[in-house]
Amino acid sequence: MRRIAPVLALLWLLSAHAVVVADEGMWLIHELNKGLQKKMRAEGLKINTKLIYSETESSLKDAVVALDFGCTGSMVSNQGLLITNHHCAYNDIYQLSTPDTNYLETGYWAATPAQEIPIKGKSVYFLRKVVDCTDEINQIRDSLNSIQQPSGMRRVYGIIERRHSVQSGHEASCASMWSGSRYYMYYYDRYTDIRFVGAPPVQVASFGGDIDNWEWPQHKNDFALYRVYGDEHGRPAEYSEGNRPIVPKRFLRVARKPIRENDYAMVIGFPGRTDRYSSSFKVDFAERVSSPISANAMKAKMEIIRKWMDKDPLVRQKYSNIFFGLSNVQEMLEGEVICLRRFDVVEKKQAEERRLFGDDDPFLQQVQAAYSSAEEIERHINYYRQSLVSGKGFIAIGHRINALRKHDSDPEAFDKFVKQVETLYEEYDVRVERELMEYQLGLFFENVPEKYWGSYTKELHGRHGSDYFAMMNEVFGQSIMLHPEKFKAYTRDQSHIAKFFDDPAVKLAGDVKVVDFRQDQNVNLEETGQLITLDAEYKRRLYQKRQEAGELQYPDANSTMRLTYGKVAGIKPSDGIYCAAQSTTQGILDKHNPGDYDFSFDEPTLRLIQNGDWGEYGDKGQLYVNFLTDNDITGGNSGSPVLNARGELIGLAFDGNKESLASSYYFQEGMSKCVSVDIRYVLWYLDKLSGVPYLLDEILATGR
Repeated sequence: MRRIAPVLALLWLLSAHAVVVADEGMWLIHELNKGLQKKMRAEGLKINTKLIYSETESSLKDAVVALDFGCTGSMVSNQGLLITNHHCAYNDIYQLSTPDTNYLETGYWAATPAQEIPIKGKSVYFLRKVVDCTDEINQIRDSLNSIQQPSGMRRVYGIIERRHSVQSGHEASCASMWSGSRYYMYYYDRYTDIRFVGAPPVQVASFGGDIDNWEWPQHKNDFALYRVYGDEHGRPAEYSEGNRPIVPKRFLRVARKPIRENDYAMVIGFPGRTDRYSSSFKVDFAERVSSPISANAMKAKMEIIRKWMDKDPLVRQKYSNIFFGLSNVQEMLEGEVICLRRFDVVEKKQAEERRLFGDDDPFLQQVQAAYSSAEEIERHINYYRQSLVSGKGFIAIGHRINALRKHDSDPEAFDKFVKQVETLYEEYDVRVERELMEYQLGLFFENVPEKYWGSYTKELHGRHGSDYFAMMNEVFGQSIMLHPEKFKAYTRDQSHIAKFFDDPAVKLAGDVKVVDFRQDQNVNLEETGQLITLDAEYKRRLYQKRQEAGELQYPDANSTMRLTYGKVAGIKPSDGIYCAAQSTTQGILDKHNPGDYDFSFDEPTLRLIQNGDWGEYGDKGQLYVNFLTDNDITGGNSGSPVLNARGELIGLAFDGNKESLASSYYFQEGMSKCVSVDIRYVLWYLDKLSGVPYLLDEILATGR
């Protein structure tokens, strides 16, 4: 190892402290270097980091899993029991529900293993090992270039991942760090026999709904349980009645003592995506253009859907999953704009660019010119995506015909097409979709210039002008695809297939494409087409500049396992206001409103809370519900275990706070928080209300 020159070492010490504060960072689980370990111990860590990550011995990383790389879960028993957030299980519960048995509203608990419900298509990934494969990636790329073969990263990944999968016997996934500055190979065991065990009603799990989302204090019991099954040897296997619950290499022990403010806390999980190596120009574009457009459009769609959900319980059931997804993203984007402005993120990025690149760097000037040139057209593309692309109702139905265009004579393709459309009808209400279409047509025509319109949209506008209600009536009135009964009648005979290609819903969905914007001859294509390339090069250069300055760095989140550490801590969200780090059941009583769906509460649970019987789970006469920590998290961390200084489970991460919503681009010290459900509230619920005491016994037996 090369010695670090004294001056560089001094720079490292100074800059590491100045640039990366103790609680910031989504650190690579396999690279907890000595400097980072020292900082973690200073914060309160009591265990050796070899107990966090090891490839030869059981470690905490063996108890933490990725759920389809959309959420995180953790093993909490030696019988394959997995805990995660209720909102991570939301779609599964939604799919299992019917109007007669709505498990979202009633909750569900498997009284016996036979009542555990297999979840088709769900996968759980256990990380086994990580290796640096940067040199191997470069060798493959150089070899392909030498024989004049395509050397794009998709092909390179395919070659190296197949090689490592065969050699290791695990699923291998290559991940790029710092935009290709480093590459790591992640080895996983993937289990696909996953069974739903249980979850509380949505009124308990998501009390406060989207209104309390990103807020503090919150009062959600956001948890759900699955069980992971394998073959007789505990290896991954397709679903079979003969499969057995796995014995994981590691499971988490539950902390028995209540938490206190300033306690050490760390989160291990699979954060999905951050963009903290973005240029000031990209952040400025997000703040002024892309995020406001998306947030405002989603908010308008939510208002339409909510109106009908409040009117009709059947609409609520059909659209709850769609509304849930919209709500989470919309509030995040809206809050992102506010926080980027409040915390002067663009200005801070600019200051770093001046410090590391200088005032007249030619490359920065090139990036600035590209964003300036592309801004107008990217604005139009964002409006187009929110109007004629996004949506799971009429837009999705209109796009389903695409699968038939190349296989219109294939009976199997036709049958698949029919089933896809019929499945969408199950989540479809004509009243909601008509109003959504009227809004989205107006959004398109009022914000996308005519030169980008297609022939069909021009025809619609020519006939109806700005009367979007009449425009919507024409599309719905003449469409076969948007009417289940018409569709059913026409699909009895495959000879009618040509009518689907000429359907108004299909023409509307396919009339305009992104490529139409990119081909605009009035903009500098050389610059607008380079945004992705320039963004990647910027990240590589920023990484190199920071490295040369001796700054401690972590790569952007990319669904690989990370660790973040901090403390249980309250927040001063604004001048004169302080919020404690923990919320209690008193907040549920204070917020409860039977006339408001988001703040109505499950009656049996409410009665027990009113009685105040906390048993061993209470603390000084109260039951804590949620808590705040300084942990640096993002989407994908949902369901992540929150661990104390001894590596024991104290909670499940489920949300951030509204002051943290710029954290995709920037971590604001003292403001960016992680919101978690207290594991003692989970245990209390399992004990008093689930009606299946074996689950509590199973979890606590392994924790003693």
